[in-house]
Amino acid sequence: MSIAIGCDHNGFKLKELIKEHLKSLGKDVQDYGVSSEDPTDYPDIASTLAEAIAQGKHERGILICGTGIGMAITANKVPGVYAATCHDAFSTERARKSNNAQIMTMGAQVIGPELAKSLVNIWLKSEFQGGRSQPKVDKIKKIEKKYMK
Repeated sequence: MSIAIGCDHNGFKLKELIKEHLKSLGKDVQDYGVSSEDPTDYPDIASTLAEAIAQGKHERGILICGTGIGMAITANKVPGVYAATCHDAFSTERARKSNNAQIMTMGAQVIGPELAKSLVNIWLKSEFQGGRSQPKVDKIKKIEKKYMK
């Protein structure tokens, strides 16, 4: 599984830790930046990574900023991409199983490193279940197409 990872300056240290964690699990990891704690605008990283997901270059992506919220909002602007902020085990699992989110976002100022690694593990093990969630995801896609121009 190919996983894209990216962050702004607030998420740099956590991104580096998660990147090493993913590699220790044998995952193919592509780093979309940043490479330091120098100030960076998160929309630049989120949009580039989300576009790569939409193009099928990676199966999943992880974005990290201060709260994870701005990254999720930005990534969700890219057609065909679904990003969810993941700060607890249940929501992280449901982001995949019910909502088919290809991107998880996290806030480095919200959760600690051990919880972040645990959530990544949950997210990697979870797959979209379809079933009763499929019609809802299909409706999301229909709404998305309505507003695409």
